[in-house]
Formats: sequence, structure tokens, C-alpha cells
Amino acid sequence: MKKFNVFEKIGKDWMLISAQKEDKINTMTASWGGMGVLWNKEVVYIFVRPQRYTREFIDASEYFTLSFFDKEYKKELDYLGKVSGRELDKIKETSLIPAIEDGKVYFEQANMVIYCKKIYRQHLTPESFIDKKIEEFYENDYHIMYIGEIVEIMENYTEE
Repeated sequence: MKKFNVFEKIGKDWMLISAQKEDKINTMTASWGGMGVLWNKEVVYIFVRPQRYTREFIDASEYFTLSFFDKEYKKELDYLGKVSGRELDKIKETSLIPAIEDGKVYFEQANMVIYCKKIYRQHLTPESFIDKKIEEFYENDYHIMYIGEIVEIMENYTEE
């Protein structure tokens, strides 16, 4: 079994950030984020642009999930990162099968799902950039950073 490499899985293979709002779910593809220890808690941190529809779901929920997939699902992740769920049920346009279990939104094909409780949120600001080259990534649509405490990790990791 191949070990989970956070840099590879998030930065190259991508992940889905998902949350539930009322009786609906939404998801988006992300390639920015990380994991670590903060405030004596095992945490993830993710970055979501304010205009993303999924942000409304993350803000409305106490929890969010990060789903990771084998490379064969890269096309689905690419699609889910480019199309908004505001206009259509974009998940239905893919082969992914969504599931909700005890408030956890995930996909049956995921090889790992990290279930997180939101514990912190902050808007990034240009004044905080020490390296001013970071500004190249923005057109006045600065990410919102969310920190989630890892509540549970569900694994079905068989990739080699």
C-alpha cells in the first residue's frame, strides 16, 4: 500500500471539499490546503474563494469533508472544479455517487474521507502578504481560510 503523501494528494491529485446545507449537498475541487497540528488538535486547512457556491454550504454547516480519489477520477474532479452547482446538479453529471452518513458528506468511490468540524475561519487580506508576488493569484477575490478539526478519517485506500 502506498502511503498518503499530503503534498501529492492535495496539490497534484486534488480533493473534493463537500458540505451540506439543509437537504442539499455541494462539492468543489481544491488543490490548496494542508494538514497539521494547531491548538493541540489535528487539523486541516482549506482555502475557498468567496464567490464559490460551496462556500455557502461550508458556512451553513458545522462540518465539512475532504474526499480523496484514485487517479482514475481526475476527469470528474476537473469537472467539479470548473462547473458551479448553482445552475445545475453538477454531481449528477459525473460518475461519482454521493452519500450522507451521520452528517458526513462523501462519495462512495473515495479512497479516503476526512470529516472535519469547523473551528476557525478568516479572510485572507493583501496587507498580510509578506511575499507580494502572492498577489498574482488574485483579482480582489481573496480566499477564505477554514481550519477544521479532524473528527474522523474513513479509509478505503488501495492505490499503489
